[in-house]
Amino acid sequence: MLDSQTIATVKSTIPLLAATGPKLTAHFYDRMFEHNPELKDVFNMNNQRNGDQRQALFDAICAYAANLENLAALLPAVERIAQKHTSLNIQPEQYQIVGGHLLATLDEMFSPGQEVLDAWGKAYGVLANVFIQRESQIYQESENANGGWRERRAFRIVKKQPQSDVICSFVLAPVDGGRVIDFKPGQYLAVYINDDSMENQEIRQYSLTTAPNGEYYRIAVKREDQGKVSNFLHQQAKEGDVLYLAPPHGDFFLDVQPTTPVTLISAGVGQTPMLGMLNTLHDSQHQANVYWLHAAENGGVHAFADEVADIAGRMPNLSRHVWYREPGTDDVEGRDYQSRGLMDLSALRETLDDPQMHYYFCGPVPFMQHVGKQLLEMGVNADRIHYECFGPHKVL
Repeated sequence: MLDSQTIATVKSTIPLLAATGPKLTAHFYDRMFEHNPELKDVFNMNNQRNGDQRQALFDAICAYAANLENLAALLPAVERIAQKHTSLNIQPEQYQIVGGHLLATLDEMFSPGQEVLDAWGKAYGVLANVFIQRESQIYQESENANGGWRERRAFRIVKKQPQSDVICSFVLAPVDGGRVIDFKPGQYLAVYINDDSMENQEIRQYSLTTAPNGEYYRIAVKREDQGKVSNFLHQQAKEGDVLYLAPPHGDFFLDVQPTTPVTLISAGVGQTPMLGMLNTLHDSQHQANVYWLHAAENGGVHAFADEVADIAGRMPNLSRHVWYREPGTDDVEGRDYQSRGLMDLSALRETLDDPQMHYYFCGPVPFMQHVGKQLLEMGVNADRIHYECFGPHKVL
């Protein structure tokens, strides 16, 4: 535990941090990658270039400083980050590297004096220890589970299948022929890519799109214009190739009773964790009503439509509603989609207005803000609203 003087000293720096903004974390990352370039094999450098990771770290630093006396308030964030860290195979010694660069950044930017640096050093040490302990538990749980492993394991692409104009799915089976660990529907796999065409090792997380089966995993990848890994997987990876995977991770997953009604809401590739949830609800013969609400630009980019329709044919308690923002000339209203434009939940308010309903959603951040706002306006309690951001977390 931190003493009162240390807490007071760290808290006294909050106004300075707030005034500096993400410039603080920009300096930190630039410094760290200059002195420890090997960490470029761990971090998603695209998130560095677009500023998302720097903003996320700045928000996390400010939240920690503000909650030194109430660390319990940080536990959800700790779990989310610990799950991501273990997918990246973060090790305890790397916390020492990060801590050293954090203190050096504070010193170089502010020259706050040794008392402040010592206080931040103590505070960082406490937080680092929380992460190290939790991540050690996660590593051990993954390794000890039936079909589990630690760090990375070789998998072969046994099926590669286009699902839309921009999304391709990959079925991955272990090269060693053994069982694969089960996962919670909504979790993701970290895929490690080492290729001569890339300057650094690249690691990306992709949601699991089937129910657990013990034999293989399936992920789906959207091709992004500037996406190194997504373009590699779409254009170069082929059936028979070997990829390396970390065990499934993630703090966003379906967690309901068989009698709990569920609404799964998505846009674009955000449907991938929802699809894993839907397949699990189907396989478990979920007793309550399930609603599948999806938004896409048009039929050309609407992935897994046939799979969802097939599930609906075998799941009488499943209802579907699809929005196309700009339907194509071949898209037929009533067959391919039910509504034009942006997703509007008001038309379904009577159907969705159930005090027991839990809502899970994923998609682009503006879409999730749009959905979250509508759910709150419908009077849905925040504890029944669950969402995930692809990439660094954002509070909606």
